[in-house]
Amino acid sequence: MDAKLLEILVCPVCKGPLTYVKSQQELICKADRLAFAIKDGIPVMLQVEARELDALEEVQ
Repeated sequence: MDAKLLEILVCPVCKGPLTYVKSQQELICKADRLAFAIKDGIPVMLQVEARELDALEEVQ
């Protein structure tokens, strides 16, 4: 994932910062507890496509 792209990407729901999880190829919004997948190097920044984090799932 390109570092410059990571600097400008924000959560489409709350406009907050995202955390890149390389091992899962996801961008995580801690505030909304959503995980946005990265497919073929392209972040899928659609709320309807985001995975909701479980209540027990640790947010880094």
